[in-house]
Amino acid sequence: MTSDSACIEPTSGGRHAYRALVARRQLILAALVAALALSLCIDLALGPARFTLGEVVAALFTPDQVSDQTRVILWQIRMPVALMALVVGASLSIAGAQMQTILSNPLASPFTLGISAGASFGAALALAFGVAIVPAALDYVIPINAFVMAMVTAFFIHALSLKRGVTIETIVLLGIAMVFIFNSLMALIQFFASQQAVSAVVFWTMGSLTKATWPKLWIALGVLLAVLPLLARHGWALTAMRLGDAKAESMGIRPRRLRLEVLVLVSLLAAVSVAFVGTIGFIGLVGPHIARLLVGEDQRFFLPGSALCGALILSIGSVLSKVILPGTIIPIGIITSLVGIPFFLFLVLNHKKASW
Repeated sequence: MTSDSACIEPTSGGRHAYRALVARRQLILAALVAALALSLCIDLALGPARFTLGEVVAALFTPDQVSDQTRVILWQIRMPVALMALVVGASLSIAGAQMQTILSNPLASPFTLGISAGASFGAALALAFGVAIVPAALDYVIPINAFVMAMVTAFFIHALSLKRGVTIETIVLLGIAMVFIFNSLMALIQFFASQQAVSAVVFWTMGSLTKATWPKLWIALGVLLAVLPLLARHGWALTAMRLGDAKAESMGIRPRRLRLEVLVLVSLLAAVSVAFVGTIGFIGLVGPHIARLLVGEDQRFFLPGSALCGALILSIGSVLSKVILPGTIIPIGIITSLVGIPFFLFLVLNHKKASW
């Protein structure tokens, strides 16, 4: 064997292994899409009036061949709710994935950094006292209040992170502090509010998909579709950020500027999601970790993988919310918390063992 052939063989073998890895990850993403489609159909089939999967498929692809009642139930009542689960799940999971990337912390998510808590506080002001942060938009006062407070929280955390001596760990601690602050303010609101207002606030903070409508869905979907290509454009830089700020800078990346841009984008995703469906915790924590286990850190696969995992988790949660107590729809936030809390404890206990 010549020296030239000895050099060629490892290169050829490495190229083959890389192609096999890419093919495997693409296959995993395809499997997630298939599972998501199945979960969506099951979600549409369940409810007070139950349908078979065949009837659901027929209503989706040949709506003229089903009864008017079936078509109205599936398309006007259940479809916005089922699709909102996919959009919100994908948005929260992407937000959590990129927060974990830019902060190099496995516990970072919109929920643990206080963005969701800020949104809940904004919504509670409208529900309890009718306070409108943007008075000109009274028809959407609750989601707009939630959105504004979520963005204010994100920018406040970022502003504090620019202080000299502030580390990544400090930023996470700041987020946790914001959670406690907003929870205290929420308790204060509930103390002074009327009984009816307290009930509305508590129900909103549980998170629910039942009030999803087509206009709200289009807004949430539009934000998701606008943010995705912007994050994908930073895909290589975000992948490099996992190597640390020093190595990222040596590659020509500006970590501080990238963090600001990504923080704004993911805060927008989280704020819009929480504004329309309430507080849904742990999707932004669980979804990215599952995606990371399946497809790795490469943003070409990690970004869509996180979106698909988050959408699938929330879609399955929507199904479970209908079947646990027949005839009753449990708030989706309760379902996600029951799944997410054990996962959160597992991450905390195994944080030192993780490769972060």
